[in-house]
Amino acid sequence: MLVKFKFSPSQINRYYDSALKDFDIADKSELPEVRFRFSYDCLIKLAITVCSHHGLRVKARQGHHVELIKQLSTFLNNQDILAMAEDMRSKRNYDLYGGGGIISSKETDMYLSFLKGVIKRVNKHIGRLM
Repeated sequence: MLVKFKFSPSQINRYYDSALKDFDIADKSELPEVRFRFSYDCLIKLAITVCSHHGLRVKARQGHHVELIKQLSTFLNNQDILAMAEDMRSKRNYDLYGGGGIISSKETDMYLSFLKGVIKRVNKHIGRLM
């Protein structure tokens, strides 16, 4: 699912900038569903950023989001990322395939706070400042 690939610094920066843009959208929105969706997308893009920094490219297959999150958690040496991401992924899947779910503002606040910490870790890991 992950294959070796040489990314240019500009490619890695584009992934990272896209993740930060999604975070910004989530942070500024007042709609919990929008905040959640863009938070989840931010997390996936942060995982893509870190994997690309390590020369790994994901092939879109069933379960590739799970593999990306596992790698992010491993590279950042933080199992909390894996647990929180799994919670987010299951909520996303229920929303998509289970007839929808209710995401509260309290939950989205928690996810955004979590993402701020992940972004700081990614900054430190890839050597980029916010």
